[in-house]
Amino acid sequence: MNAPIILASGSSIRQSLLRNAGLTFEAVTPRVDEESVRAALLAEDAKPRDIADALAELKATKISARHPAALVIGCDQVLDLEGELLSKPETMDQARAQLSAMRGKRHDLLSAVVICQGGRPLWRHIGMARMTVRPFSDDWLEGYLARNWPDISVSVGAYKLEAEGVRLFSRVDGDYFTVLGLPLLDLLSFLTLRGDLQQ
Repeated sequence: MNAPIILASGSSIRQSLLRNAGLTFEAVTPRVDEESVRAALLAEDAKPRDIADALAELKATKISARHPAALVIGCDQVLDLEGELLSKPETMDQARAQLSAMRGKRHDLLSAVVICQGGRPLWRHIGMARMTVRPFSDDWLEGYLARNWPDISVSVGAYKLEAEGVRLFSRVDGDYFTVLGLPLLDLLSFLTLRGDLQQ
């Protein structure tokens, strides 16, 4: 019998991606202090990919400890802009500052996924997408913020590629699902090879 699957995330987009792929799962939001963990890792000069991986593992292991029989999927995404990590904006002013800093530049989106069972990691993967932001005007930026705030406050970098945020970019190199915050193809391949999904 296949193990039950739990997504350790409150993200509606991640839930939609798994549901659209035909997975049956339960979503449980882990209670973790992401900002404290991120700050501690940054103080130790951790690399962006290591921060994403550590946070994904933390979320998965926390839920896995309470549901040891389940396969628990933990995820995290970080945005690396020339060595600076950007977080989800808390205010429209923060979103404006982030988007202005990204204008005309390239940044990396790193999406980590870790699967735990019995409180231990079974599998991990980090997907990366390189995003080139076009040199948009201040007027367009103000209109974008007015039309999309607060919806974009839940997204690192203050954009959603599946919505008007796609207009921020002149080029995207990488997997679409990785941009959305879940390296879905790699995850599905692992679950299929394990026998949790039909071959």
